[in-house]
Amino acid sequence: MKNIKFDTKVIHSGLETDPTTGSIITPIYQTSTYVQSRPGVNKGFEYSRTANPTRTALEKSIADIENGKYAICHSSGMGAADAIIKLLNPGDEIISNKDIYGGSYRMFERVFSKFNLNFKYVDLTKADNLNNHLTNKTKLIWVETPSNPLMNIIDIVEIKKIINKNIILVVDNTFATPALQNPLDMGADIVLHSVTKYLGGHSDLVMGALVLNNKRLYEELFLITKSCGAVPGPMDCFLALRGIKTLYVRMQKHCENAKKIVNFLVNNKHIEKVYWPGLKNHPNHKIAKMQMRDYGGMVSFELKKNNLKQATSLLSNLKLFKLAESLGGVESLISHPYSMTHASLSKEQKKINNITEGLIRISIGIENHEDLINDLINGFNKLK
Repeated sequence: MKNIKFDTKVIHSGLETDPTTGSIITPIYQTSTYVQSRPGVNKGFEYSRTANPTRTALEKSIADIENGKYAICHSSGMGAADAIIKLLNPGDEIISNKDIYGGSYRMFERVFSKFNLNFKYVDLTKADNLNNHLTNKTKLIWVETPSNPLMNIIDIVEIKKIINKNIILVVDNTFATPALQNPLDMGADIVLHSVTKYLGGHSDLVMGALVLNNKRLYEELFLITKSCGAVPGPMDCFLALRGIKTLYVRMQKHCENAKKIVNFLVNNKHIEKVYWPGLKNHPNHKIAKMQMRDYGGMVSFELKKNNLKQATSLLSNLKLFKLAESLGGVESLISHPYSMTHASLSKEQKKINNITEGLIRISIGIENHEDLINDLINGFNKLK
């Protein structure tokens, strides 16, 4: 849909009235196969691994809200990431910003490196650093912005200027969502989402998605997805479609709460440092202000007593902030990257990437901010 505002787009994108009943909501097409009128002649669907009407509606919606032409949904965010790496050939090099989700790092190093794919991890908060690592074997740049868990910001436009047209630029937009940032508009070739998080928004599904404008890349990724089969079921697609309808209003509340909670955290005596791109002293605040419409609901902070005992004490004494993996739901979650999301990294890798024992990551929900702050106060008051 063109020429409509984002808050209208999330409600109407992908919405097609059911031709049989007139249902305003896309039905759950809980079917594996479709009757053909004669061999090879069908109504656009033949087998649900290839396509399903509920999934097709969701893919149209996600493509539209990301200002893309094509979208492909997968059974998880890592399933979507897996499809991207399968575009490459043995001997190819991939450059990633060094602060990335631990699951991505695990997949790169423990699954794909044995297929003679070479991964480099570079501080891309200064785009010029890329120049020192590009070679004629570099085929893909992998960017998370904001990054997980240190909320680093990467200048997408500057990265695109540096690389040649044959290098694929992938941007993981999970933390920002299309409500706050549209990487395709800044030059990204592929946008990756863990739909599990903010797009779904209710902690009740697991899914991934890729969005792009390039038809050739789309056809390659569609073939990989169709052949390897990491596709979501229609029930999860239905839930994601429902979640997207409230994305705009949810992100407003996530951002509003984050501002108030960050203000509390920066003045807390137990905290050494707060990581959030909305802070003026964030090293890449100017870039965030330029390429994002707001700063999101993900915040990390480091305790002054930077050890596991102190972190465990805080994490164990909260009521509203639930200790759990994942993020982006309506409820507030808290996690310990060192032992949870980034547990698969070696001690050396954790040290290099500043994943310390005292680092805490919070996904700020849409509850009343005063209740959330009071919960944190109660937790901090029990620290020694």
